[in-house]
Amino acid sequence: QLQLVESGGGLVQPGGSLRLSCAASGFTLATYGIGWFRQGPGKEREGVACISSSGGSTNYADSVKGRFTISRDNAKNTFYLQMNSLKPEDTAVYYCATEYLGGCPRSILVQSFDDWGQGTQVTVSS
Repeated sequence: QLQLVESGGGLVQPGGSLRLSCAASGFTLATYGIGWFRQGPGKEREGVACISSSGGSTNYADSVKGRFTISRDNAKNTFYLQMNSLKPEDTAVYYCATEYLGGCPRSILVQSFDDWGQGTQVTVSS
C-alpha cells in the first residue's frame, strides 16, 4: 500500500530552520515527481516546491525562493524540505505529495499531484 509519512515539523522562532522529511513506503519514489505543499489557518493549500524524478528540475513558490530547498534521496525513498529564515507567515500544515509522471510543473498546483501524506505542523512564533 502506497504511503507517504511526513516528519520534522515543530515550533521554531522566526529566523530559525527546520528540515521536513517525507518517507515513502509501498512504492519506489525514483520515477515520481515530488512536491511540498502547505495550508495555513483559513487558507487554501498552496504549492511550495517540487522536484522532478531526475532531480534536474526544481520549482519554488515566490514566497519561499532563496529560503527553502527541496531535495530527494531515492536510495532512502525519502525526500526533504530544508526551510531556513523562517517567518511567522510560514506557519502551516505541510504536506508532501507525488506526481506519477515524474514532472515538476512550473505552477505547483494541488490538482497536478496524486498521492498525499497526512501533514506535519510547522509553527513559527517567538
